[in-house]
Amino acid sequence: MIDRERILTDTRAALEGVRHPETGQNVLEGDRVRDIEVSDDGVVRFLFLLAADDPGTLVRESRAAVERVEGVSRARIDVRLPKTGGDRPAAERPAEPTRRPGTVPSPQPTPGVVPGIHHVLAVSSGKGGVGKSTVAANLAAALAVDGAAVGLLDADVYGPNIPLLFGASGRPRVTGTRGQERIVPMEAHGVRLMSLGFLMEADQPAIMRGPLVSGILKQFLEQVEWGELDYLIVDMPPGTGDAQLSLAQTIAVDGAVMVTTPQDVSTADVRRGIRMWERVRTPVLGVVENMAGFVCTKCGEHHDIFGSGGGQRLAGEMGVDFLGSVPLDTEVRRSGDDGSPTVLVAAESPAGRAFRDIAGRVRETVAAAVHAGA
Repeated sequence: MIDRERILTDTRAALEGVRHPETGQNVLEGDRVRDIEVSDDGVVRFLFLLAADDPGTLVRESRAAVERVEGVSRARIDVRLPKTGGDRPAAERPAEPTRRPGTVPSPQPTPGVVPGIHHVLAVSSGKGGVGKSTVAANLAAALAVDGAAVGLLDADVYGPNIPLLFGASGRPRVTGTRGQERIVPMEAHGVRLMSLGFLMEADQPAIMRGPLVSGILKQFLEQVEWGELDYLIVDMPPGTGDAQLSLAQTIAVDGAVMVTTPQDVSTADVRRGIRMWERVRTPVLGVVENMAGFVCTKCGEHHDIFGSGGGQRLAGEMGVDFLGSVPLDTEVRRSGDDGSPTVLVAAESPAGRAFRDIAGRVRETVAAAVHAGA
C-alpha cells in the first residue's frame, strides 16, 4: 500500500524546485500547477496552466521532477493553454517564413477549411506493418479518455483498419440539402471516426490512382461534420506519397508522429518520412518505437525480436523527440481484434501504460509548440 500523503508532500516539494527562468518563481508560487491528485497505484495527476510568458519546457521539467519522486509510477498532466493566441486553430496562425525552395511545392493550406478543429496531428510511418494504425487508434483513445474531444481520420485508403480497431461498422449518415451534403462521422469509444472502410464492403479492394486518393482525403476533411475537436488524428498510409502531400496542402498540420520498429529496415524508411514532413513544413513531434521487445509470460525472459533501441537512436540522429517504446504485448493483438483500443481495455498492461505515456508526451509537446508560436 503506497503512502499517498507522503507522495503528495514530496510531489509538492519537487515542483517547488521547478522555476520560471524569467520570474524565478516556482510553478506552485506562480499558480501554474493546480489540483494535484495521487492515485492508489502511484499516478500523480495535476492541471498545468501555461501562461503567455511561459517557456513550454516548464511542463516537461515538471513531469520529470514529479516522476523522480519515490513511489510515483508516472505523471499525467492536463495542460491548459492561454485563451489568447495559443487556443487559435492551426489554420488561423500566422504563416511561417518562406524556407529554401526544393522539389516539393510549398503547401498553402486554406485557412478555416475545417473550422472548429484546434490541432491536427498526422500519425505516419516510412513502411507498412509497423503498427501505425494501432498507435493512431490508441493515441486517439488515450486523448479522449483524458477529456479531449477527438476525431480520427483514416487516410490509409488501401488498408482502412480503423473501423476494425474500434469495433465500428455500418454506414455514416448524410445530412444537408442536395449539393450541400455533410457526412456525420461514426463514433466509438468516445472518438469520432471517418474511414473509407465505412463506405466499402469488407473484402472490397480500393483500386484507385493517386489523384482519387487525394480527393477522398480532401472530402473527408472538408465534407465531414467533425464539430468542435481538440485533436484530429490522421492515420496516414505508409510512405511519402500523394496522401501526405495532399494533407499538408489542404490543412495546417500541427505535427507528425512517426512510428517505427527497432530494426534498420524500418528506421531507414522513417528517416525518409521525417525528411518528407520537413520538406512540406510540418514539424515532427517525435518518434514512437513499436514492437520493442517481448517478455515471455512463462519464463520471464526478454527477447528483442526486432532488435532494440533503433527508434531512440533514430530520434537522436534526426534531432527530434523520442516519445516512447511500446513492447510486443498479446493485449494489443487481443484488443485490436476485439475492436477496443488497448488503453481502454488493458490500461495497466505494459503496452497500455506505454500508449498512455506517449499520449501524454504528445499532448505536452503540442501545447508547448503552439504556445511558442502564439
